[in-house]
Amino acid sequence: MTQQDSWGDVMRLVKSKGSMEVGLKGAEKGKVVTRFPPEPSGFLHIGHAKAALLNDYFARHYEGKLIVRFDDTNTEKATQGFEDAIVKDLERLGIKPNLVEYTSDYFPRLLEVAEQMIKEEKAYVDPTPPEEMKAQRLKKQANQYRTQSVEENLRLWKEMLSGTEEGGKCVLRAKFDIRHKNGTLRDPTMYRTKKFPHHRTGTKYKVYPTYDFSCPLVDSWEGVTHALRSLEYKDREKQYQWFCKAAGVRCAEIWEFSRLDFVRTVLSKRKLQRLVDIGAARSWDDPRFPTIQGIRRRGMTIQGLRAFILSQGASRNNTTQEWDKIWTVNKRVIDPIAPRHVALNISRAKSVLISNVEEHVKTIPKHKKNHELGTKNIIYSSKIFIEGEDAANLEVGEKATFMDWGNMEITARDDNGDLQAKFLPDDQNFKGTKKLTWLADVPDLVDVKICRYSDILTKDRLEDNDDFEDHINKNSEEIIMMKGDINLRMLQGGDTIQLERRGYYICDSTVPPLTLIEVPDGKVARP
Repeated sequence: MTQQDSWGDVMRLVKSKGSMEVGLKGAEKGKVVTRFPPEPSGFLHIGHAKAALLNDYFARHYEGKLIVRFDDTNTEKATQGFEDAIVKDLERLGIKPNLVEYTSDYFPRLLEVAEQMIKEEKAYVDPTPPEEMKAQRLKKQANQYRTQSVEENLRLWKEMLSGTEEGGKCVLRAKFDIRHKNGTLRDPTMYRTKKFPHHRTGTKYKVYPTYDFSCPLVDSWEGVTHALRSLEYKDREKQYQWFCKAAGVRCAEIWEFSRLDFVRTVLSKRKLQRLVDIGAARSWDDPRFPTIQGIRRRGMTIQGLRAFILSQGASRNNTTQEWDKIWTVNKRVIDPIAPRHVALNISRAKSVLISNVEEHVKTIPKHKKNHELGTKNIIYSSKIFIEGEDAANLEVGEKATFMDWGNMEITARDDNGDLQAKFLPDDQNFKGTKKLTWLADVPDLVDVKICRYSDILTKDRLEDNDDFEDHINKNSEEIIMMKGDINLRMLQGGDTIQLERRGYYICDSTVPPLTLIEVPDGKVARP
């Protein structure tokens, strides 16, 4: 799905009726400028994708512009590697910004504003230890530094800029309202000193602005007209507006939309990194992760992802959703274009000896309803394998339909559960028969490693006092070795297929054994 896809296309895919008309205040054709400001400290997750796609949607809808601005203010976490990953994810989402910028491009200008605010007594330098400052904020309690002279504030500010020992103990705070009922307005921090070098500016700066201070000002300087962001920032709306007023700049219109949350899912970048660090996940693109790269590895299509997110609209109703909805949308994308193949759990399989057939090869469509996908070769043989469970459920004398072949009559069963059968070429009555998948007993069968994943947490919704590590699903990965049909050798990484009677899979690696990751389809897991 591309940026040009119509709203009707999205709604047809999700089988829903909806609207993106939210009445953006002051929005005019050709004049709307939105922005997506990711922090390059991790991979984009599905919540970020919603923010990016909505900002992109409204920029295009109003024939305006989208700015991607990397919020590279956290030197300890921001890296070039994460920045590159975000760029690739945005490309995958079909997002083409009109402009790519960095908060660090505005560091000199932000420093000028900060110093001017000190001179105008709108900001002060506070050397209070962090824990003590936190306690004061909770108690709505001002300290002696709030009323210190402009001269002393400028002296301490110079120490911060120089990175001295004294300056390293200080932060610059906005003189807002220490007694405000909204905790985010109790003299929020504007600048901190950091010793870590910046991945773009090196060691040029010793102080770095907070997101809360820099974002509203850079929005204004870049010409952003509408700042669309999730409701988690609702408490910071007045703070956003105050900083603009204090700096004497135009303030963008703010529109909050609901955060995209899923059950049994971690979206916090800190917690995702922790899962990697303790070995509960392998990397940021782990198929159990809600990152764009993670769900892509698990088989999510960009078309399905875009359709699902855009169908949520810019609603302000917060909900925590089950994953089945988005995977159901994805199934509608992949089912018409997924070639059909066969794989069996060979360790449990039983053989069937067929008395009246000889080995031969036949070419049939990869997808009976989509011949544009091409053809595949099927080997027919007098000895085949079927699933052990299927063999156990067949009775001697019963007729069964062997898919892509025809009807067989079961003529005998031995003590090991292996069967004998007779092919019924003239019997075209397939109603009411059991439909079985099978593979010829030939040396060319493909070794297949099936990876099945479940949610990485065991609890639907974590409470504030929960330690998320207590709820990690230690059985979220299952590996099953199988044998697959000869056509699987032609798969390439990223190809999506359907294994008949099993479900959908995406090829994760072609290095033997062929690795297939099960793609959820919105239904319960198969045995």
